[in-house]
Amino acid sequence: MEFRPQKIKMTIGGIQVIAQLKPNRTAQAVVEALPIEAPVNQWGEEFYCNMPGVKDYREVATTQVKVGDVAFWGMGGMLAVFFGRTPMSLGDDPVPADRVNVIGKVIGDPKVLREATGASLMRVEQLPEGT
Repeated sequence: MEFRPQKIKMTIGGIQVIAQLKPNRTAQAVVEALPIEAPVNQWGEEFYCNMPGVKDYREVATTQVKVGDVAFWGMGGMLAVFFGRTPMSLGDDPVPADRVNVIGKVIGDPKVLREATGASLMRVEQLPEGT
């Protein structure tokens, strides 16, 4: 299976970020489930929302993520974006509550998502190719 470079737009509380996805099967499964609009949860400086029916191929299941990473948590069926420290952080890097599959990276400064604290919805959509 050939994977094309893909980008998604995540909108949380009126704040938008664009992410470049990795060329892997889990990222492709997420794209195929888009667009979605779902209640958003916040855990420290991580936003996440439910994405039912997406298969996690667990290409790289890890608890080591960086600010700006977009990840899929297969056990919970959740899509997450990290923009700072989480309650499990010991340093500056976020630490997820469980192993996640990193599927992409926010282009630009993910810390703008701090302005979305208290948001109730997260919308994720695929951007057209070439954008």
